[in-house]
Amino acid sequence: MAKLFRIYHRIVRCIIVTMKNTLSALILTQNSEETIRATLESIKKIADEVVIVDGYSKDKTIEIVHKVYKVNKVCKVYKKKFTEIGKQRQYGLKKCTGSWVLILDSDEIISSQLREEIRLKIKNEKLKIEENAFWVPFQSYYLGKLLEHGGERYHQLRLFRREALKILPSLIHNKFEIVNNKIGYLRKRIIHHSYRSLKQIFNKFTDYGIRMAKEKYYAKEKSSLKKIIFYPLHMFWARFIKDKGYKDGMFRIPLDIGFMYMEWLIYISLFIFNRKKLKIKN
Repeated sequence: MAKLFRIYHRIVRCIIVTMKNTLSALILTQNSEETIRATLESIKKIADEVVIVDGYSKDKTIEIVHKVYKVNKVCKVYKKKFTEIGKQRQYGLKKCTGSWVLILDSDEIISSQLREEIRLKIKNEKLKIEENAFWVPFQSYYLGKLLEHGGERYHQLRLFRREALKILPSLIHNKFEIVNNKIGYLRKRIIHHSYRSLKQIFNKFTDYGIRMAKEKYYAKEKSSLKKIIFYPLHMFWARFIKDKGYKDGMFRIPLDIGFMYMEWLIYISLFIFNRKKLKIKN
């Protein structure tokens, strides 16, 4: 009888464990040695599983991953050639096993306050959660300084039930489809070190500009002289003047000029793509 009771107790305990909400952190990497350690350290105390999809990094990214996460059962690394962000995340989501998924970029950190908020939201078994996903606020840094204005206060959908969200194809922007559309908002922020040096910003905006031009080309959008000349000027005006980027200080002018450059690159590239009718490869 005692033996049967022990077996029953083990079965019940296993059922309880499987019913617990678990969290998978999904991270895309590609030559991310500068930032990946801080990202991983920020999720160690909250993520039950870490899934990394690496675009064949040529630096020490994966070496750093293995140093931070020595237990392979917790952290799983997959290699996949980077073509577009949507396909990378679709692939990574299929590898996740947690009941909830947190998407992070390799230059993003979850604060201790956000970590605790996530814990209270999804790991509290006594709390009934109606939401299928959550918008998470961001806190951006430029050359190590916090940005408070000019389009740098925003939300992205990053935390969701694994079975409740479908990631859609996208070259650069996050595109999702949510089951039942029950979405909530978290209060604490993801810290985003997106703009770390002028060289990195230039390279990033060049890459983004070309990718966004491809998206517009696939959508059959046309370029024009008006878009090439006035859209970049409007971008600078919108960020620095209309959205009060100037309140952060004059130090951010190079950043908004960078956005201006990216906008110009989008429409000059789109003009070239349409003129030559290129069959673009990712």
